[in-house]
Amino acid sequence: MTADLLLTHFNQVFCPNDLGHPLFGAEMKEARVLEDGYIAVKDGKILAVGSGEPDASLIGPDTKIQSYEGKIATPGLIDCHTHLVYGGSREHEFAKKLAGVPYLEILAQGGGILSTVRATREASFENLYDKSKKLLDYMLLHGVTTVEAKSGYGLNWETEKRQLDVVGALDRDHEIDLVSTFMAAHAVPPEYKGRSQEYLELIVEEMLPRVKEENLAEFCDIFCEKGVFTADESRYLLSKAKEMGFKLRIHADEIESIGGVDVAAELGATSAEHLMMATDEGIRKMAEAKVIGNLLPATTFSLMEDTYAPARKMLEAGMAITLTTDSNPGSCPTANLQFVMQLGCFMMRLTPVEVLNAVTINAAYSVNRQDKIGSFDTGKQADITILDAKNIDYPLYFFATNLTHQVYKAGKLVVDQGRIV
Repeated sequence: MTADLLLTHFNQVFCPNDLGHPLFGAEMKEARVLEDGYIAVKDGKILAVGSGEPDASLIGPDTKIQSYEGKIATPGLIDCHTHLVYGGSREHEFAKKLAGVPYLEILAQGGGILSTVRATREASFENLYDKSKKLLDYMLLHGVTTVEAKSGYGLNWETEKRQLDVVGALDRDHEIDLVSTFMAAHAVPPEYKGRSQEYLELIVEEMLPRVKEENLAEFCDIFCEKGVFTADESRYLLSKAKEMGFKLRIHADEIESIGGVDVAAELGATSAEHLMMATDEGIRKMAEAKVIGNLLPATTFSLMEDTYAPARKMLEAGMAITLTTDSNPGSCPTANLQFVMQLGCFMMRLTPVEVLNAVTINAAYSVNRQDKIGSFDTGKQADITILDAKNIDYPLYFFATNLTHQVYKAGKLVVDQGRIV
């Protein structure tokens, strides 16, 4: 079978192993790295990958051939934890952060998430769409081709639905594919202060059934943290969501360890998020339950904290991990997954192969798109990120610089030398 598109002579092509499950522990050390590699694409899907001169059977009279000496290729990068859709911004809290005011104290003062809730409730669909599209453009320019996007800045049905409608519209309109997560349990809204269980019952009885009926999201998430939702409250909500057919995520062990990882393991959550304060016992439980750890080192960086998620301990215990931006207006205002990858090396002591596995094949499993993306297996979608680098170590070593040369989405060129085409 001849290819429509043949990308040749890459210095290296990074090929993650899709073993039929996320890469756990030592499996994350392994990948195929093809020297003088090529990628053949047919009908927007991967036809073949290899080294050296492509087989003549791949080349027909209409095959477009492009050479990439001095470049590397990876599967399209996947950002598997973001808070993409929101109103306003929170630079007015930056001085407090610099002065050392803790994140939870800012939240208790009515700032933080609650500040963004007020701005998001006031924002129109059009405003949220345009603002989120701009963020997606930044992400695409940094080599990202799939993004998970949460609601959670409405905390009422009208605004939560508006956020999810924006995600759905952008999934249809934008080159990046989006995966929706419903997170009305991001905080307790001011009108329910002191009545968190009553608010959760509202989510369970009124919001979740409508999200499912209107097919607005496939995941449900909750912020399990001191001063937000307890482990028992998280168990209640996620158990009900699981009964309704939602896949589960949980923000856990970000600032304090209060039992969120126990809930993740008990309910078989797809992933647990943050995990900076994860204990050895919590790591063991997540490893046994095969919960993916979505790690967000730029959040630690942005909060100017010293404690990063113990990624090496997690791998030693046999966990699967990802790296992701946590893109949001407060604790992590960034759209740069490449910088997150570099923090994975510099601050978590992950190797380049482990990092690249974290943002490709493991991230694909985290968003339940492993059959479609995340590796260069034949038949998967031809999402390809091409970096201006001589080898796979270079983009992790040469930090805080966007090295994206080109991006292909389903075999179509969508980014070319710093511009969206």
